[in-house]
Amino acid sequence: MNSIVLVIIALLVLALGYRFYGCFIAAKVLALDETREVPAKKFEDGHDYLPTNKWVLLGQHFAAIAGAGPLIGPVLAAQFGYLPGTLWILIGGVLAGAVHDIVILFASVRQDGETIAEIARKNLGNRMGYITSISVIFILIITMAGLGLPIVNSLASSPWGTFTVGFTIPVSIFIGIYLKFIRPGKIGEGTVIGMLLIFAGVILGPVIQHSALAPYLTFNIKQISLILAIYGFCGAVLPVWLLLLPRGYLSTYMKVGVMLILVVGIVLVRPTIQMPAVTKFVNGGGPIVPGKVFPFIFITIACGALSGFHSLISTGTSPKLISNEKDILPVGYGSMIIESFIALMALIAATCLPTSDYFAINSAPALFAKLGMVPKELPMLSHLVGEQLAGRTGGSVSLAVGMSYVFYKIPGLKGLMSYWYHFCIMFEALFILTTIDSGTRIGRYLFQDLFGKFYKPFKKKDSWFNIIFFSFLMTFCWGYLLYTGNISTIWPLFGVANQSLAGITFAIGTSVLIRMGKKKYILITILPMILISVATFTASIENITDNYIPNHKTTLTVLSIILIVILAVILFESIRHWISDLKSEEYNKSSKSTMS
Repeated sequence: MNSIVLVIIALLVLALGYRFYGCFIAAKVLALDETREVPAKKFEDGHDYLPTNKWVLLGQHFAAIAGAGPLIGPVLAAQFGYLPGTLWILIGGVLAGAVHDIVILFASVRQDGETIAEIARKNLGNRMGYITSISVIFILIITMAGLGLPIVNSLASSPWGTFTVGFTIPVSIFIGIYLKFIRPGKIGEGTVIGMLLIFAGVILGPVIQHSALAPYLTFNIKQISLILAIYGFCGAVLPVWLLLLPRGYLSTYMKVGVMLILVVGIVLVRPTIQMPAVTKFVNGGGPIVPGKVFPFIFITIACGALSGFHSLISTGTSPKLISNEKDILPVGYGSMIIESFIALMALIAATCLPTSDYFAINSAPALFAKLGMVPKELPMLSHLVGEQLAGRTGGSVSLAVGMSYVFYKIPGLKGLMSYWYHFCIMFEALFILTTIDSGTRIGRYLFQDLFGKFYKPFKKKDSWFNIIFFSFLMTFCWGYLLYTGNISTIWPLFGVANQSLAGITFAIGTSVLIRMGKKKYILITILPMILISVATFTASIENITDNYIPNHKTTLTVLSIILIVILAVILFESIRHWISDLKSEEYNKSSKSTMS
């Protein structure tokens, strides 16, 4: 399979999906109204609520939703062959992931920028509000710790990476101050300055690696974990204009820019996809993803096709920054389409490697020995990179090698293979880091909403005590898991927890549509909800029966059962409310008047 053909198909499918399906949802289903007052203007406080230019917000929102998923998930799912992942990314992105994001973002904007738990309470009752709140916090803590793990592993003992990624923080703060006080409204000017500074940080990385400063920027895993937690706390406490917004949208330029360079590299090199369309591991027994293509393709590839984590961004920071309802289409639907394209680029980069080399990198040596494969170019690649690549499981290394593999085939760039490899590793860390500040901030919102039910002063959004206390509480929860290493025990739950949240979000989104009087359109949320719920239930049960219980993993068994119960209860309660609402035409009419 020629990689260029796949790139062209992806661009056509995603562009047409946005132009027709996305615009249909925006105009007909949601009926976006540019004259309607939005929460950012209604509650503007300069801290959480702030009307934001749609292109800046698009960058920030994309940076927040695009964590490890669109990079790592497709690489791991390549075990099944390039075809299953390609189909799920393209079809899932257009018909499921983007729909998930735009509907829940719209619901939050229409309901004063409320969290997903508050949206559930208003549409499904107080009991569902409590259940959703506790469930989402539980899932978010696992997600945040899980997202932090690749960053810790990438930056530990790496002064180059630590400097390059860390340098983006003071740059972002400077640009935030520049656009707020020095040159207000000069977004293009600020963007150029910010990008030049970030690029300078990238160039200086190798210099720092071999300078006298290197020992002061070399941290172990525990130290990086603490630094990451401190950063997450600061991102949750500081005003959005000072750190979160500028860092998010500036990082997006780098992320998208690298992927565009990869596209150019693919066009110039025209690498052949060496992985078969479908491998023998679609029936299970593979060394990377422990199961069959169904249901695990839907669990392994989340971000890039459909991810429940996106609902937290779409009901957290972004609805408080939307300056016009019309911006919901590019921010909600458009960001997901961009992410799908990046996910496919990651899949192409990994599958361009010789098949035996891909499995040698992503499999433990003992498992690889059982496959009967012989590495093809891996020794040469290890020499060019300057690191031993075999047995480097987890997806991030094979993605970096795959991207470098494309670049080094361009005439004159072979000698830069080591630089490309280390740059790609740092690029992945930068990609993931942007979700840490947004995720921690959203956790603060969720904790505040939950505790505010029992003690009303906790609901005050302008209270510095509340901001600091709940930011610390959220940071401590996921930071403790990351620091102690316990997340390695529950990491297998990450994908299931994430997609459980997607099922919950679709259920809530369906309730919102029914109460708007849009019952004829509810299949756009119900069908993907059924697909991802069935996949999640099946994956959970297979994990418990085939992996956790036989290997005496009691903690994983218990937590998996909790996730199954949470999803089942929320789906049952949602369906019960749908039936009740659909039977009450009078209630539908009164609800439509408050939401439309």
